Parts: sequence; structure tokens; C-alpha cells
Amino acid sequence: MIITLKDPKTNICAVIDSLGAQLISLKDSSQKEYIWQRDPAVWSNCSPLLFPAVGNCRGGRTRFDGQWYDMPKHGFCRESDFIVKQTDEHHAVFRLAANDYTRRFYPYDFLLTLSYCLKDGVLSMDYSVENPGDRQMCYLLGAHPGFICPLEEGEAFEDYDLEFDQEETTSSMVYNVNIFEFDLSIKGVDLDHTRRLPLSYELFCNDAIYFDRLLSRKVSIVNRNTRKGVWVAFPGFETVAFWTPYSKKPAFLCVEPWNGCAIRNDEDDDFLHRHHVQILAPGEKKTYPMEIGIL
Repeated sequence: MIITLKDPKTNICAVIDSLGAQLISLKDSSQKEYIWQRDPAVWSNCSPLLFPAVGNCRGGRTRFDGQWYDMPKHGFCRESDFIVKQTDEHHAVFRLAANDYTRRFYPYDFLLTLSYCLKDGVLSMDYSVENPGDRQMCYLLGAHPGFICPLEEGEAFEDYDLEFDQEETTSSMVYNVNIFEFDLSIKGVDLDHTRRLPLSYELFCNDAIYFDRLLSRKVSIVNRNTRKGVWVAFPGFETVAFWTPYSKKPAFLCVEPWNGCAIRNDEDDDFLHRHHVQILAPGEKKTYPMEIGIL
């Protein structure tokens, strides 16, 4: 089911597909599109929800409570049709509950809800996870929206910067594509007392760049000349990654707030031992807010 939200104050429009609860369009008052349109020749998604895994597990498998389970990259939500629980002009709520398919990969009962609200030019997205079961559950959670970049004809990807809301001094972690793990022995992208990272495709020659120790909880993709672009605020998430497929050099960049990441070479295969793992006791619920705005 396709759901359309409208903000009459700004004439911004958002479109969500219940398959994966994916944001598939965000247009301003001039009908300019800001979300990557699913091109299967390049990347067939546009804003997948990552749960209960972020990235890959080692060998595509992991252990929950001592038992081995296969786990698809980024989990199973991309292939899951969410139930539309509520919708009006400004709001839509999508929900996925544990079922026979999810239990093939993940042994826990869960309720996963993604709520959208488009108001005053800002698209708010609240990710909620609830444990209705009788035992502790653990999971990772992430967002993966892809934004068109460059936005205008005649512009280049290299005309844009990532701008952080705080001055940063840190380094990214590097995903080693030879072993399919984040490799702590490889030096990543350095941020040295700066709020700005100039974009180039070469930044992504080793797949995503991942910052797990940022101070910022807001980042913009902005043309340094026109100051046009988008911003993403992610107060509910502990880390963030950025990705575009280096070999194809497409016109998009993903901003990916994460709690967790693909397997790291300093982790074993027990899911409970993963960095930034989220844990819910029986009956507990946690909500992770995020916002998207147009500059």
C-alpha cells in the first residue's frame, strides 16, 4: 500500500510504501524530488528499515541464546509488508509483528512500529521496538535513506559537503570488503576539529564510512555554493554511516543513523556481544526518533 502525506503549510509531500515501511519520495513545493528513486541497476531500495541486524553477520549467521540462525544482511524488513495502523493527511503508522517468516531468522516476539509525521516542513520518523514476549530480546536498528546528490543538472557530487552540527575530531571505521567485516586495523577518514567533510566518490572505495564516536546528532548534505540540500537529525541513534556505491558513482548518498553495525573484527558471533546492541526486557518498549528536513 502506498501512503501519501502532505504539509499544506509548506506544500512538501512524502510518500511511503508499506512494503518495508520505506520512504519512497520527498518532494518540495516545486515538486523537486529529494529521495533516490529505486533503480535496480544501481540500488533497488531508497530508504530501508534495518532490523534486527544492521549490515551483515559473519558468514550470514549469528547466535541468539546459544542457537545459530541465518540472518539476511540488514535483517528482514525490506521483504516484509507492514500493516498500516493509522493514516491521515499528516501521519502514518506502520507495524510489523513477529511471524513464521521472521522466526526463521530471529527467535523473539517483537512489535516494530515506524511512525511518520509531516508537519511544518519537517518529516519526523519514530522507530519503536516493543518486547511482548516473556524473555529478554536483543537487536540492532538502523535507518538507510538515500538522498539525490547532486540535486541539479550541471552540479557534481564533489560540489557537496557533509556538515555536522558540532565540531568533530574522530576517525571513521573501515569496512574491509575482502573479509566482509569492519576492520579496526585499517585507518579511516579523519575529521580534525572540523564540522565539514567535502564529498568525493573516493571516500567510499571501501564501501560505507562509519563513525561510531561522533558528537553530532544532526548532519546535512549541502551544496557549498547554493546552500541547498537536506538535513537529517538522529537523536535516537548512537552512530551514523554514509554510503554510495563507489564503482557506479550514482547521483545519491545515504545517511544512515545506526544503533549497531555490520560485524566487526573485534566481535564474536554471539549477537548479544555486538557493539551498540539494544536490549529490551519483557514488556519493555523503546522509541528512536529521527527527522529529515529540506534546506
